[in-house]
Amino acid sequence: MAQPPNITDTFLREVDENLRRDRLADFGKKYGGWMVGAVLLLLAASGGWIYWQHRQEARAQAQVEQISDIYQRLGANNRKGVSEQLDALSKDGSNAVRASALVTRAVMAIEDNDLKLATEKFHQVASDDKLPKPYRDLALIRQTALEFDKLKPEEVVARLDPLAKPGNPWFGTAGEMTAAAKIKQGKKQEAAQLFAAIAKDKTVPDAIRARSVQLAASLGVDVSAALEAPAQ
Repeated sequence: MAQPPNITDTFLREVDENLRRDRLADFGKKYGGWMVGAVLLLLAASGGWIYWQHRQEARAQAQVEQISDIYQRLGANNRKGVSEQLDALSKDGSNAVRASALVTRAVMAIEDNDLKLATEKFHQVASDDKLPKPYRDLALIRQTALEFDKLKPEEVVARLDPLAKPGNPWFGTAGEMTAAAKIKQGKKQEAAQLFAAIAKDKTVPDAIRARSVQLAASLGVDVSAALEAPAQ
């Protein structure tokens, strides 16, 4: 890995050249001690900061390459050592890498039928404000889906309220679970209207829209026209 330029040495040479100039001779004699000391301290700190940034960027790049390698290995059905690597990245990676590692670890846990571990990993992502919001929203959806049968309906509604709105990328999935929770609450009319809204939203995946048409119909609201192909 290429080392960062030693900017401290470069600047020190420039300072030395300036101090050799005749026009600074007297100034150097009178104030040189503390002035040069302060400059050297500043330059050392600046050089250290730039070097630290370089190391952080290089480290982040290495972590991205590592998570990419993990995905390739999982795609080839090679899970040897992957869990340990993901656990390490989830503790010591950049925010995006940590989120990716935790979500991937949760998905692996689901495949292993370890729903408790999967729920814990999704919760860890959903509750960490430092992680990117798309990851947190995804994790909240998956966590809620895993816990749905154990949660009180009002908990589901409150948890998913920010996502169960038209225009949100998760409107379809969050809206479905919210509507199901409202049915448990006995609020069937509200559930029917929410299913109808999902069915009419063309940004929602077709499978969810089709299912919402059926569920709305079962609650007495006919929105079948929402899925009809537009006239040519």
